[in-house]
Amino acid sequence: MALDPFYLIVDDADWIERLVPLGVRLVQLRAKDRDARRLRTEIRRARDVCEANSCQLVINDHWRLAIEEGCDVVHLGQEDLAGADRAAICRAGLKLGLSTHDQAELATALAAKPDYVALGPIWPTILKAMNWAPQTPAKLAAWRAAIGDIPLVAIGGLTVARIGEVFANGADSAAVVTDITRNADPEARTREWIAATRRWRTAAEAEAAPANSA
Repeated sequence: MALDPFYLIVDDADWIERLVPLGVRLVQLRAKDRDARRLRTEIRRARDVCEANSCQLVINDHWRLAIEEGCDVVHLGQEDLAGADRAAICRAGLKLGLSTHDQAELATALAAKPDYVALGPIWPTILKAMNWAPQTPAKLAAWRAAIGDIPLVAIGGLTVARIGEVFANGADSAAVVTDITRNADPEARTREWIAATRRWRTAAEAEAAPANSA
């Protein structure tokens, strides 16, 4: 699974409608504390915007709705993975991303044969209370060695100024939430992220080109 180097994570379809048309190619809908009807509406709105803008949509947690609504990718945390029907996800053709925070979780994730693995928090984050200390960019290098060619996502405390360090340590994609959604000008910051990650996008596209043309 190829991942864009800029991975936007937002909590509702309003953000997706607002930011994806700016050039975002990879976005996760991380909608919490909504009933099934509201969730379905959010997913449909997000899916339609992403399809219109050639953006890859990832649904966080809600794998059943992702299957029912014809989405392409689902992202699960460790607890969600334990309760998910991995066979149903596979039969539906959904790609699977998994969160990890330590070696035990990495082993659990790899046993599920994910399409990408996320590690975090790399730096302190204000998104939510975490049971894990910051992992540091050096941990990314260890994960990179452990997972081989599986795409690796860095998350937690990322800013434009820090992205060079995460890519240098083996990340394929940099996930960002509050640096954009809590910014005074989310559109401007989104454009800044797109511009700042463009060279990694170009490198990834160039690397894939021979295989695609074969």
